[in-house]
Amino acid sequence: MTDLDTLRSTYLARVADASDANALEDVRLAALGKKGEISLKMRELGQMSPEQRQTTGAALNRLRDEIDAALRGKKVALEDAALDARLRGEWLDVTLPGRPRPAGTIHPVSQVTEEVTAIFADMGFAVAEGPQVESDWFNFDALNIPPEHPARQEHDTFFMARAEGDLRPPHVLRTHTSPVQIRAMQDQGAPIRVIAPGRVYRMDMDQTHTPMFHQVEGLAIGQDISMANLKWTLEEFCRAFFEVDEVELRFRASHFPFTEPSAEVDIRCSWEGGTLKIGQGDSWLEILGSGMVHPKVLAAAGVDPAKWQGFAFGMGIDRIAMLKYGIPDLRAFFESDLRWLRHYGFAAGDVPSVAGGLSR
Repeated sequence: MTDLDTLRSTYLARVADASDANALEDVRLAALGKKGEISLKMRELGQMSPEQRQTTGAALNRLRDEIDAALRGKKVALEDAALDARLRGEWLDVTLPGRPRPAGTIHPVSQVTEEVTAIFADMGFAVAEGPQVESDWFNFDALNIPPEHPARQEHDTFFMARAEGDLRPPHVLRTHTSPVQIRAMQDQGAPIRVIAPGRVYRMDMDQTHTPMFHQVEGLAIGQDISMANLKWTLEEFCRAFFEVDEVELRFRASHFPFTEPSAEVDIRCSWEGGTLKIGQGDSWLEILGSGMVHPKVLAAAGVDPAKWQGFAFGMGIDRIAMLKYGIPDLRAFFESDLRWLRHYGFAAGDVPSVAGGLSR
């Protein structure tokens, strides 16, 4: 038994002295591996008498279990020590103030679109949508725009390329959201009240024009709708959007192929001190076009012009955003300048509502 006591003390000391997992594994192999000392001792049992085999075998099993338990305990201790060291190295005081992250902002076009939608929703207008690539018929013919109209020339409109032999009608990037009105009337019939916000495309580029911009159009069709209803609707919109108590609109006779009569709409304003003030002063500012829907447009949309009539209007979302929030250059809307976006952008939680106010 002296040899077994020596093995016990030797390997228990080596287990206690092991400093890492690799050293501990070396001890395990030396003691309990296939060629370890205790394993070799177990093989010698076959050469002993039955009485010696019983006594020595029991002692070897106890020694093997004792060393195995010591190895397992040491392994757990080493893992705990490694975890403690890692936690000390990765320690973070969560009570410290967090580092601020760059805050994203809502683009003025998105914000103003939401404002316009909220105002007209309060007046019973639903939102209608349509494709940005339109057929020549929806974009022009259905809106009573004749073939000789300048808008149908390539210097004003983006026409889509056509494959040779393609017999389908030509397609364009829509020049206005008026085709959405045609689609809405075809789908829903009359009576109807909708607005159609969205991107439109025209071949124009300067400080106040871009090849792609945003527009919102409105349409109301009923049996007794008149220009008086149009005037009230636009006055209520301008009062809510510009957040003033009083507005004064001036209707100037104009011509649009899709409305008859047609009118450009100006709003009374002041430029005193270089600042635009709506509803006061002696100046006038054009903000939109409008009129009564042309009977031919109603007929093209499947609505009987002998029974139904209504008004339509359209305005640039980018333009009214510039007027309300003092943005001087339209081109900056599309340049993705982070400094501009941080200055003119809106907080993500600024949800506009007529009751709660529209400005930030």
